[in-house]
Amino acid sequence: MNNLSHENKPGKSLGNRLIIFGVILGVCLIIAAGIGSFTFYTVRTKTETLMVTGSVKQQVTSDLAKWRGSFQRNIAQEDLKSGYAQMKQDQEKVLQYFKDYGYDPGDVLISPVFMEAPFQYDPNAPKEYILRQSVEIQDRDVQKITAMANNTQVLIDQDVIFQTYNLEYYYTKLPDLRIALLKDAVADAKMRAQKIAESTGLEVGSIKSANVGVVQVLQVNSYDISDYGAYDTSTIEKEVMVTVTAMFNLK
Repeated sequence: MNNLSHENKPGKSLGNRLIIFGVILGVCLIIAAGIGSFTFYTVRTKTETLMVTGSVKQQVTSDLAKWRGSFQRNIAQEDLKSGYAQMKQDQEKVLQYFKDYGYDPGDVLISPVFMEAPFQYDPNAPKEYILRQSVEIQDRDVQKITAMANNTQVLIDQDVIFQTYNLEYYYTKLPDLRIALLKDAVADAKMRAQKIAESTGLEVGSIKSANVGVVQVLQVNSYDISDYGAYDTSTIEKEVMVTVTAMFNLK
């Protein structure tokens, strides 16, 4: 009786090991199937969206112009008093010049007299100073300011040493236009997405997300864009460009 019991133990032990191995194998298969299903689901989910960039341009005319200039005198040190008097006369001529174009003195921003001592190579030369005043005006009448800036020879003829700087042109309705163009940029993005989706046999569904790019204000027919946005002020006619990067669901 005891001998029979001892003879069955090796077989029983082997059976137990087979059962345990079967259980472990089953669990591993279940886990592997789960991982495979999750991977398939993830990959499939990622391929059901499409990201494209849409853009739109619109030409606008600047409705604000800004103009800067300056006038100056080179004065010997001993003539500073008379130099300031000359600057006063020059200022009156400049203000009259603006008045001839319909601007009141209050419309013109004129700085106080700035005195500068330029570097002199000859230390024995008489000491000289530069007396300078800056002038600035802005107006929505873009054409009038442009004409005035191009006619400063009148001041030169009156012995005013006048220097003009570049005109700057702005479009003040840019915030409103940007909002209006966003809709068109999204529509352009969707049209691009539809063309891409056609080749895959899928259709473009709802928009999932959108990222608005920076506004680019460019010269007409220019693509001199910047990652941080561009604003060209050198021309009256401009093009405003808005971009949108949109992600669409596919179905």
